[in-house]
Amino acid sequence: MVQAFDERRQRIYALMSAIPGVQCPKPTGAFYVFPDISSFGLDSVTFAKRLLAEQKVAVVPGVAFDADACVRLSYACSLAEIESGMARFRAFCESLR
Repeated sequence: MVQAFDERRQRIYALMSAIPGVQCPKPTGAFYVFPDISSFGLDSVTFAKRLLAEQKVAVVPGVAFDADACVRLSYACSLAEIESGMARFRAFCESLR
């Protein structure tokens, strides 16, 4: 499982880091990425609500962690789900440009 989660961590980080306008620190623990989405001009709650409505991707608004410029995504899922979810996350971000 350690190897599987490391592979998922590396994949989601690579996909997230490749999205223009997103700044994402490399995750070092747990099963989450916490990208900065402030370049899109939306607070974390608005970003999360629109992402869910438009792309069916659920994230936790960063305001819950006193970081309104960020959202939290879990990578405790399959690589296929990561690939699909990140494609939709990227499409949403691109629609904001």
